Amino acid sequence: MFAIAEATFLAPDVKRFRIEAPRVARNRKAGQFVIVRVEAEHGERIPLTIADSDPEAGTITIIVQGVGKTTKMLNRLEAGDTLPDVVGPLGEPSDIQNFGTVVVVGGGVGTAIAYPTAVAMKQAGNRVLGIVGARTRELLILEEEMSATTDELHLMTDDGSYGQQGFVTQKLQQLIDEGEEIDHVLAIGPIPMMAAIADVTRPYDIKTVVSLNPIMVDGTGMCGGCRVTVGGVSKFACVDGPEFDAHEVDFKILSQRNKMYREREKRSLEEFEMAPQPELDRVHACHLQQEHPEVGPRVGGA
Repeated sequence: MFAIAEATFLAPDVKRFRIEAPRVARNRKAGQFVIVRVEAEHGERIPLTIADSDPEAGTITIIVQGVGKTTKMLNRLEAGDTLPDVVGPLGEPSDIQNFGTVVVVGGGVGTAIAYPTAVAMKQAGNRVLGIVGARTRELLILEEEMSATTDELHLMTDDGSYGQQGFVTQKLQQLIDEGEEIDHVLAIGPIPMMAAIADVTRPYDIKTVVSLNPIMVDGTGMCGGCRVTVGGVSKFACVDGPEFDAHEVDFKILSQRNKMYREREKRSLEEFEMAPQPELDRVHACHLQQEHPEVGPRVGGA
């Protein structure tokens, strides 16, 4: 069992957890993730990027947005509660080099995923510019942390309630138009946002990397649930990624795959929210296993 040392809301439905996971804390690198299970046995496995770690304390930090049944269940937990499974670190680490000027773009909770890479890029000697966006001020997270690790931080809100009104893509385009020499871009957020960032940088041949978080089950590539198409070739985000060249990702296919279980997830969330509290601990099989039982025996030990 993995004890929760700290649990704090950063924004509505967005919660930061510090979890006791010494082995993960010692070995994790920027860009890697863990797969967490809230319920034992048949609980759904969800991938969550490691936002930070403290090897001496033996803890990792994850930031969770409650959008589905499992993430909302996780966000009900508090310090002192435990998780049955925290598996990791998984995935390939971020490619950290001294590129020159690096722009790190975080959209919504994607900022939590971008943050550790921004820190690593700064430590590697890069000039780091940050662009953080959210729909509204109350949903904008990690401003203080991003400000501390970037040379410039630009805040964008869709409604103009904080920072500049507009989208992160508009700010990136503005920086390019103003003559900023950009050597590398990392963009993490909703799929449409990452696709739009790729469209902005493609004409300028600016190396652009995105972190993909598709459907995952076992985190080893065996189940095939996290298949993505990159450069016309099938890759598995859990072992080949999660970061890929944005200009080679087929975002249309990615979006379609991520919608496969939307209706089932919607029903599961509705049942969860309507259930009386004593029933919230009932075991639910993950959606991919329900649709494809054949993956069960291969992922049961994850």
